[in-house]
Amino acid sequence: MRIVAGRHKGRVLQAPEGLATRPTADRAREALFNILGHGAPSLEGALVLDAFAGSGALGFEALSRGASHATFMETDGSAFAIIYANAKKLGVEPQSSIQRIDATRPPKASAPCQIVLMDPPYKSGLAKPALLALLAQGWIASDAVVVVEVAAGEDFSSPSKDLMIIDERKYGAARMVFLRFVADG
Repeated sequence: MRIVAGRHKGRVLQAPEGLATRPTADRAREALFNILGHGAPSLEGALVLDAFAGSGALGFEALSRGASHATFMETDGSAFAIIYANAKKLGVEPQSSIQRIDATRPPKASAPCQIVLMDPPYKSGLAKPALLALLAQGWIASDAVVVVEVAAGEDFSSPSKDLMIIDERKYGAARMVFLRFVADG
């Protein structure tokens, strides 16, 4: 698995062994970030949250493409260690906050994020409670874009009137659902 574009383009990332994590495929990641790169809010200088981070590939791709900071939330011990190793290898520790946190029970955010990337285990039902918890704890900035990766055939609808689905794209076994946080509903 490699960083697709930006200042770390081509750099190889480690991924946890086994089936506990499922990194987003390079092609799907490239398409996702091409969409984010042409929309608002800008990825350049953004605060990014990578929830259910796994290897951290989504957050590291965001940093490579100009995000100013990425927070990684992961509960699995081996994945957590891999995220640290990848941050060190890329030299982005100062721009990274790596937290062993359950995204469905996050602490209060120190600052809201303009881009939120979530890749919960497929068919786990964790996306909706995580979104509600992240909203309640201030992790999602007003007008933020939230991208939730689910299985292509998995049911998903917004858990809040304040999170409007603005786009959906399928990439093989994955479906990316793009939402925008509109606090006024």
